[in-house]
Amino acid sequence: MELGRHLWRAPVLVIASVLALSACGSAEPGSNDDTDNPAASTTLSPEGDSAGCTEPPVVPSGQTAAPLDPPEGDDVSGTWIGQLETNCGTIEVELYADKAPVTVTSFRHLAQAGYWADSPCHRLTTQGIFVLQCGDPTGTGRGAPGYTFGIENAPEDGKYPAGTLAMARAQDPNSNGGQFLIVYQDTELPVAGGGYSIFGRVIGGMDIVDRVAEQGVDGGGADGPPAAPISILSVEVTQEKASE
Repeated sequence: MELGRHLWRAPVLVIASVLALSACGSAEPGSNDDTDNPAASTTLSPEGDSAGCTEPPVVPSGQTAAPLDPPEGDDVSGTWIGQLETNCGTIEVELYADKAPVTVTSFRHLAQAGYWADSPCHRLTTQGIFVLQCGDPTGTGRGAPGYTFGIENAPEDGKYPAGTLAMARAQDPNSNGGQFLIVYQDTELPVAGGGYSIFGRVIGGMDIVDRVAEQGVDGGGADGPPAAPISILSVEVTQEKASE
């Protein structure tokens, strides 16, 4: 599949939720019905030490994701490294620019724009599908940048190993935007509709995601906000230079 700059799309009729799992058949269908989730009480102590986290930044009520123009310039190539600073520590990711150039170009673009500053990871799933979903500045599951793009580098067998970084999307295969999934336990997702783009893997800080997952979903259940609140404070993406 050839993907290029001409596939950036304005989000006309973007589905209200860019939630990958609503199209994937989670363990409890309908348990996340895309309504706003009020800031729920947490099982953490005031210091947040049960998951090694500090107090996350507050997401202002009614916040919306600022629309952005698509990236400009050529698609990226080679190896890129992302540093996700969170209130629970640093998560380092390797980005597959050669396999998913459109996705990595967008990821770098959103990082440079500060799109994810102080954004909560709003969804954790703990049955059948094992992912932490992040990337929505509003924390509602509805936030998206001002453009969308299509699927690339989706596995034909639907298997997503632990540590995989994949894009979240709605049923429309061209609804990829700013939300992404960190897989913390081997997961199989449906391939109907094209699957979900794999654009990298976690190479450092996976223990942070595991600790958050161990705390489960706020209020119990298998699908909802994590009981241990984790927020992305900032993201930096840099190119890894080839060794000589």
